[in-house]
Amino acid sequence: MRDIQGIGIGQGVAAGPVVRMAEPLPEPEDRASALDASREEERARASLAAVAEELQRRGARAGGAAKDVLEAQAMMAGDPTLIADVVKRLAEGRTAERAVYEAFAAFRELLAGMGGYLGERAADLDDVSQRVVAHLLGVPAPGVPEPGHPFVLVARDLAPADTAMLDLEQVLALVTSDGGPTSHTAILAREQSIVAVVGAAEASTLVDGEQVLVDAERDLVVVSPSEAQLAEARERMAARKRAAEAPATPGALADGTPVPLLANLGSVAGAAEALRLGAEGVGLFRTEFLFLDAERAPSVAEQQEQYTRLLTEFAGKKVVVRVLDAGADKPLAFLNDAEEENPALGLRGIRALRRSEPVLRDQLAALAAAGAASDAELWVMAPMIATVEETRYFTALATELGVRTAGVMVEVPAAALLAEQVLGACDFASIGTNDLTQYTMAADRLLGSVAQLQSPWHPAVLRLISEVGAAGTSTGTPVGICGEAAADPLLAVVLVGLGATSLSMSPSALADVRASLARYGMDDARAIARAALAAEGAAEAKRAAAEAAEAALAARGSVGDSVRNDLQ
Repeated sequence: MRDIQGIGIGQGVAAGPVVRMAEPLPEPEDRASALDASREEERARASLAAVAEELQRRGARAGGAAKDVLEAQAMMAGDPTLIADVVKRLAEGRTAERAVYEAFAAFRELLAGMGGYLGERAADLDDVSQRVVAHLLGVPAPGVPEPGHPFVLVARDLAPADTAMLDLEQVLALVTSDGGPTSHTAILAREQSIVAVVGAAEASTLVDGEQVLVDAERDLVVVSPSEAQLAEARERMAARKRAAEAPATPGALADGTPVPLLANLGSVAGAAEALRLGAEGVGLFRTEFLFLDAERAPSVAEQQEQYTRLLTEFAGKKVVVRVLDAGADKPLAFLNDAEEENPALGLRGIRALRRSEPVLRDQLAALAAAGAASDAELWVMAPMIATVEETRYFTALATELGVRTAGVMVEVPAAALLAEQVLGACDFASIGTNDLTQYTMAADRLLGSVAQLQSPWHPAVLRLISEVGAAGTSTGTPVGICGEAAADPLLAVVLVGLGATSLSMSPSALADVRASLARYGMDDARAIARAALAAEGAAEAKRAAAEAAEAALAARGSVGDSVRNDLQ
């Protein structure tokens, strides 16, 4: 028996035999083509189109975040610049297979050098390239194996197309050696409630048939688990199933303190499912889907139609909308597509919008009009706020254009350190823990090689959150959490103890978090938070919080209850 450490996604646990993902296709041979360039071009274009169509088809079947990801991959296969590069290489006498391979590799190198969001998308190009080459060769595209029995899938990483179409009756859990907590594998696993541990470097040592226990809550993979460990895992799975099937109630602590549980959404399409799972509103509605891949900014009328659809779904509930969060790491021709040395620290979020204020004005006007015509409680916030002056700029502009409740996202340490002044200049704040962790730890949140530094459990990150929570209390300003940290049931208790007044997360996490909060009172939450803050590192903070949580339950006469059962 041995343990392999990684980063758990979700709070599940599963056990089964290992089946490894097949290795990628070999690099196509670099040789002169026996066909003329026009014939090779026909072959290349046909395969590129076929792969794009297949990705679109898979996306339509998968829905949700997977649909967005697969459609983005389909666009890669049809990118005019990339196709032009393929044609150029064919004219030099290469085979279609080799030309596609080289063109995608060159594009990948370009994106990887940009870092941030585009750097992470570079890996997606490898999958598209492999699929096109496989189509040209007439062989199956590399993908998820089908051994004919339930299994734990182990891979270096999973392509979006594979993750989106997993057979959840067969795939018990995912283990990857690469990737971080915000990789596509992690995002889609969280959305589909798949047990997963990513960034487990030693997973490369696992072999087919080996029995493993994948424990996402404990961030590890147990190789050859004991019968006692398997029995405990079965108990936890049953407890988690009971919690998920229980009627959804408003989020609250054991002493009755309300903690609204909201949903993070990337499009209107996820609204019905979020409501079914008990979302009390929306804590983060990302508006990028309206802007990305567009040649121009959508009109006020076009935007208003989409916002109205969302607000209609959540009539009578709070809906927090984030204005466009784009810039150098997600370049838009009409906003900012200038190349930057370090896009994560460049002209993004409110900085890019301020440079192109008409885009921001149109979005705020559309939101205000949709809000005025709706029964939903519309709150609007700006991303990447770093200064008090930026806060005043955004809230003044939002108010001028008719937005009734204007707030800011706290993702930059500067805003957290000046929280009292920032919160004094707006109506609410929402902490984006993904970026706050990235900037606090100087670790790109999309880069698997520094995944161990990306934990929101780190006391440095928690200390900044506590500054914002304290400022919210002193100024009477609501402070929400909309980063993935809110989806961790134990961390959710810590966040409330640090002053968070609402939590927003992937809808699939709502049941786990609701059950966890209901076990502790506010005094418990504050004590658990203090224990985490006093630790030296992320792992120590999580361990200290678990011990404090168990002590709180014991003190309240629940000695027989396992904390881990409560959090599953």
